[in-house]
Amino acid sequence: MSAKNQRANENIAEGESTLKEELNKKIKEQKIVFDELSNLKKNRRVYVQQPNSNIFFLADRGQTLASCKKELDSMKKDM
Repeated sequence: MSAKNQRANENIAEGESTLKEELNKKIKEQKIVFDELSNLKKNRRVYVQQPNSNIFFLADRGQTLASCKKELDSMKKDM
């Protein structure tokens, strides 16, 4: 019985570590997106992709930057 419990605990720990790695990867990606948006010139256009499609729409740079920052902050909070 204790061997089964130990294996179960190891599997849970492995699952948590992969989730943490995945979250770290997403946080890094979000940081890059935020930095890229922050370094754009004021007159540059920003397009946002619609979820689950290949359609892009023109978006406001300030609003896109704010939503990106909010998403990055929420990811850091979840960590």
